[in-house]
Amino acid sequence: MRFLPKLFAKAIRKGRLTLKGPDGYECSFGDGDGPTATIRIDDPSLDWKIFLNPELKAAEAYMDGGLVVEDGGAWDLLSVFFVNKRSFDMSPTQIFWNSLARRLRRFMQHNPIAQARSNVAHHYDLGNAFYRMWLDWDMQYSCGYFPDGDEALAEAQTLKKRHICAKLGLEPGQKVLDIGCGWGGMGLYLAAVADVDVVGVTLSTEQHAIANARAAAAGLADRCRFELKDYRHVDETFDRIVSVGMLEHVGVGHLGEYFLKVRDCLKPDGVALIHTISTKAPPGITGPFLRKYIFPGGYAPSLSELALSVERSGLWITDCEVWRVHYADTLRIWRDRFEGRRAEVEAMYDERFARMWEFYLAASEGAFRYGSSNVIQVQLGRERDAMPLHRDYVAAAAAELAAREATELPQLRAATAQAFSERA
Repeated sequence: MRFLPKLFAKAIRKGRLTLKGPDGYECSFGDGDGPTATIRIDDPSLDWKIFLNPELKAAEAYMDGGLVVEDGGAWDLLSVFFVNKRSFDMSPTQIFWNSLARRLRRFMQHNPIAQARSNVAHHYDLGNAFYRMWLDWDMQYSCGYFPDGDEALAEAQTLKKRHICAKLGLEPGQKVLDIGCGWGGMGLYLAAVADVDVVGVTLSTEQHAIANARAAAAGLADRCRFELKDYRHVDETFDRIVSVGMLEHVGVGHLGEYFLKVRDCLKPDGVALIHTISTKAPPGITGPFLRKYIFPGGYAPSLSELALSVERSGLWITDCEVWRVHYADTLRIWRDRFEGRRAEVEAMYDERFARMWEFYLAASEGAFRYGSSNVIQVQLGRERDAMPLHRDYVAAAAAELAAREATELPQLRAATAQAFSERA
């Protein structure tokens, strides 16, 4: 081993990483205070490949089985990486790749409608059965809300929906647009619990099919419909707009276009709630592993990028809330549930796919637990007084919603099970 020891000697300062290479090579790096991992590399070429492009080639080596974490998995390795990320980012080769990605980021995130469909299909059309293995019963594939820190997954996702619904200040009969509606859970919650009419749009054929099947099974098809449509093709106006975990797929060059569409789809007294992954760091790039294998075209905008596009749209930012560790807790549970169904995932796809998703879930958790990633909820209005001038109304509205959930959620859960059973 010639190159990796040099990289690790400079980059691994906290915790401990033990490297085992061909011909009996073994050496440890770090101060031992923090997370630890032992990796074995049997292919000599990985010594220079990972050195030249650490972030991408280490992930690919793990996917392919050329990099093995002894007595552990991706989370053990990535925990060491994240507590030393600043040092890794200062390595010459990583500086080169990050600089190149910054120059090309608008090209890599160019997201016209045809490309958007392809990007969505790459990730979200893997099959409903796959996601159902490890998501909660409502198929919520976004950050849950953990006010106490020990909530179960389904509870945290319900609290997230309740919190968003309460912040929208809904009244019965209002018309709501759900941009990026996923498997329909948010829209169905709004229709059933808040008694509003919902139109959801998605580019995923798999999500579209099950969302409408759920609405039909719940007897809500007349008040909650889901369309296979790009948000840019929506031409109606709404009292409220909600978008959860979709802004990450817009692309930095399309943020202005997105918020102009939100503005144009809102009635004069309308309100929107945008829930998105963001960062405390300045505008940056999407990591090469996520960009290549998981979310092509994806990018989580910084608050400054988002705010600039909102300012140019003429909308008011009436409230902004920052969630920090909530997504790390969500991802920890997803990762545990995924590992519990690992054999089924490998049977459905293959071992390499399972390793890729293990790495993705672990890397994502690390970004929220150790890195600069967070989640923000931005409330927008066309008028400055579209919502109350204080947050007191949120708690009262949430209490009312919680009371209604006792009746409505069991029915939605039963309808969801029926819809999946009928489409199995």
